[in-house]
Amino acid sequence: MAVSFSGVNEPTIRHSVTGHHPVPMRWYYPAGKDSETTVVPTLVWAHGGGFFSGGLDQPEAHDVARAPAQQGLPVVTVDYRLAPVPGLSWIRGGDVRPRGRFPLPVQDLLAAFRSVSSQSAGGVVLGGASAGACLAAAAALQALDMDSAPRGVILAYGFFHSSHTASREIQRRVRDHRRLTHSRLVLNAVNRNYAGTRAALNDRYAFPGGHELDGFPPTLMINADRDAMRASGDRFAAELLSAGVDVEQHTLPGTRHAFLNRPRLDAFTRAVDLMAEWSLTR
Repeated sequence: MAVSFSGVNEPTIRHSVTGHHPVPMRWYYPAGKDSETTVVPTLVWAHGGGFFSGGLDQPEAHDVARAPAQQGLPVVTVDYRLAPVPGLSWIRGGDVRPRGRFPLPVQDLLAAFRSVSSQSAGGVVLGGASAGACLAAAAALQALDMDSAPRGVILAYGFFHSSHTASREIQRRVRDHRRLTHSRLVLNAVNRNYAGTRAALNDRYAFPGGHELDGFPPTLMINADRDAMRASGDRFAAELLSAGVDVEQHTLPGTRHAFLNRPRLDAFTRAVDLMAEWSLTR
């Protein structure tokens, strides 16, 4: 029996398998419930980190999962394979799992989606933040093409295009070190590192933005106000709307990129409340 804390069952680790590679997943159930006793959707969630960093213990995964679970929404976080560190692909460090570029992270998220779908009576909502949002959108698109689309998609301050959109108005709102680390030059280099090849950069399963989106699942998009990546998020939302997709879009005033890594912020609470409310009505 799982021990509950703060209205959430103790998270447990299970594995799905894609090929010969295990995909670690951490499950968060509302206290007293599991996949067999709840008929609401389960949120399958991917953390951010530029495709090359992050994990299940960071707030953008662990705390984001706990908060909706306290409101009755089961959440599964996915430890997808990370791309090599840009410019330092020869470094292995203390990595337990092998690293890999596209399409491996998308394949991992898709494998997790399939595994959870087979166990969740209420279906699955796919979601993620930053790079995880791009992976979630890509996995949803691939699942759609396989006639197994999720019930919905949640995208938090993501980027969805192989080349980041320039917006002087948004860039002027970016502050501190992010004016450099989130410059268009750096962000495009991160995309190239994840893709690995020019062909992959143009693959709709790597970066869904700018490609055919007909039939894409209903989408909740939550953007950060002072975020260079918001230009891609705004553009992707417009593309979804043009494709006839049901899109609910929020830009939280005054927020910066990765605010879901800061659980004490009011924006964190606002965002996870939106995520839980939206998912529970699918």
